[in-house]
Amino acid sequence: MHATRPLVLLSTLLLPLLSGQAPAQELETVIVSATRMAEDGATLPLAWSAVDADALELTGHVHINEAMQRVPGAWISRGNGQESLTALRSPVLTGAGSCGAFFMAADGISLRAPGFCNVNQLFDANTEQAGKIEVIKGPATALYGSNAMHGVINVLSAAPTDSLDHSVSLEGGPYDYYRAKYHYRNTLGAHGISINANGSSDGGYKDDSGYDQQKVTLRHDYTGSVWNIRSVLDATNLNQETAGFIQGYKGYKDGSLRDSNPNPEAYRDAWSARFYSDASRALGPRNTLTITPYLRNNDMEFLQHFLPWQPVEKNAHSSLGVKTTLHSEGDQFLWANGLDMEYTDATLKETQDEDFSPNQPAGVHYDYQVDATVVAAFSQLRSQWQSPWELSAGLRVEYTYYDYDNRTGDGSACAPEASNCRFYRPADRDDDFSDVSANAGAGYRLNEDSLVYLRVARGFRAPQATELYRLQSGQRTAELDSEELDNVELGIRGTWAERLSYDTSVYYMRKDNVIFQDSDRQNVSGARTRHYGLELGLDYRIAEAWQFGLDATFADHSYDSRIALLGSSGDIKGNDIDTAPEIFGSARLSWDFSQISGQDSVAEVEWVYMDEYFLDPDNQHKYDGHSLLNLRTSSSLGPRWQATLRVTNLLDEKYAERADFGFGQYRYFVGQPRGAYLELRYRFSIAG
Repeated sequence: MHATRPLVLLSTLLLPLLSGQAPAQELETVIVSATRMAEDGATLPLAWSAVDADALELTGHVHINEAMQRVPGAWISRGNGQESLTALRSPVLTGAGSCGAFFMAADGISLRAPGFCNVNQLFDANTEQAGKIEVIKGPATALYGSNAMHGVINVLSAAPTDSLDHSVSLEGGPYDYYRAKYHYRNTLGAHGISINANGSSDGGYKDDSGYDQQKVTLRHDYTGSVWNIRSVLDATNLNQETAGFIQGYKGYKDGSLRDSNPNPEAYRDAWSARFYSDASRALGPRNTLTITPYLRNNDMEFLQHFLPWQPVEKNAHSSLGVKTTLHSEGDQFLWANGLDMEYTDATLKETQDEDFSPNQPAGVHYDYQVDATVVAAFSQLRSQWQSPWELSAGLRVEYTYYDYDNRTGDGSACAPEASNCRFYRPADRDDDFSDVSANAGAGYRLNEDSLVYLRVARGFRAPQATELYRLQSGQRTAELDSEELDNVELGIRGTWAERLSYDTSVYYMRKDNVIFQDSDRQNVSGARTRHYGLELGLDYRIAEAWQFGLDATFADHSYDSRIALLGSSGDIKGNDIDTAPEIFGSARLSWDFSQISGQDSVAEVEWVYMDEYFLDPDNQHKYDGHSLLNLRTSSSLGPRWQATLRVTNLLDEKYAERADFGFGQYRYFVGQPRGAYLELRYRFSIAG
């Protein structure tokens, strides 16, 4: 990537501000993920994005990647069904060292326990009926701890409304796709109720690739004379057939391969539930105490179709935790101090029905239990030092302890005559990690509606349990350190001339002690990677009924050390990290045609662009990229009915949702062909 490109774009945005033309309106967006309490996001000296309820409703995403295309810096790579891989100021991370780079949460509660991540875990959140999705970009470990290294994706539940809002919707689409949604929100006295439930069934456009999924979010808000309590029960269930990738150079363009499924026997069954209760009360006029106990349960079984010997993995974990925060507010500062604690009981078992080779035998490969304890103390301060300056600083100290119990025979899972057994079970052991995270930021108001900020932050993540205890090729012990990431970013956001709102940031990140699998299939740490880029978000009102939006990312992600990485053949220092496009993003043109239709009506055309990217660390194989067009339109059909039509991949582009190179083959998850989805919604009552 040309190093001058971010500077040129940033200077372009600065010009109207330096000219002295001040906008007439203020950008106000309430954000809760940045400090654990509601604040005006326009004043925060850090990079964030949000997808609000209106955008989520219009998008009506079948898969979470459709909604996250509105977030600069984020790329959700779609797999089969509801599977996905995430990129947030990063490449699409896969393999050893990939999990745990992002903190994914519902109302601030991690979807999975620290140390027990799943790369597909966003299907555990009810994003389809969320009140908002907030994204913090760059390290946020001072508030959230391990895993919040590249950023935070926080799915906020829909709050109760002041009056009754009650509806049901039915949706149909291609390949036997059906979805039903139920929505109820109301407030009666001191009690607010929000019920959101949905169920979907998809036959899949590829052979044996369908899924069934159900989600429910129950929320109760109580406003008392002393305590305010928000309680949420969140549960999801997913049963899907898991179509594997197709192989062969540009196989996604081959009509005879596109809808084939080389792994019709593959499947994934996942169930999750979380219950949390957020209780807060005032301690005097300037202090508020918030206590959030929570329970979490995750259970999953899937056939690992991406491995030729196709073992079955069963994993589960149950957690009990509590978050405690004391917010103190002064005339010129906001100070949050807290203590987070969590205990998790987790199990993993991998079995294989038939022998593949002496090194990949049938039987039990792994069977272990891990008890994990995490304790952390944090402090985060925001201060208006003197107008027009905004300052922030944060610190977190976190301790992680793993108690590992191998429930099968120690050592190799193969017969003694095996030359290089793929599976090795380490003996019982304990591991602990102590980590420190810090951040500091400064914001300067150029005028009433524009903020320039500088932020530095360090993030971390402790090793995942699978990196420590799921060893291969005779590795007896994985001596791993916590990964660390240093981030520096410069950003500017604001509004101009009542028509334009903008938010852009330039960042540089360096990650140390990167955990990876080396050429001998050993889990090791000590690698370095480098990341820099520019994220740009624009919204421009062309006319009263017309609006343009742009979300763009320009980035460079590269290896910064000489390592013998699995899949590489030589020195890869300076090479681009695979699955890391330099440019990606989306642009939207929307039209409010309410005056023409006589009803609330809107139409939107969206262009999605993905640049080319390398598929291997040697940078010898490449995916060419793609462009897509999507169309959405929604209109009321009277006071109670609403119809929404969505057409994805309008031009029927042949493309790959995800591509890589493994086992000597190009591998593609084929993108969906053109599809039309029609949703009808009936409102029993509408909130006033």
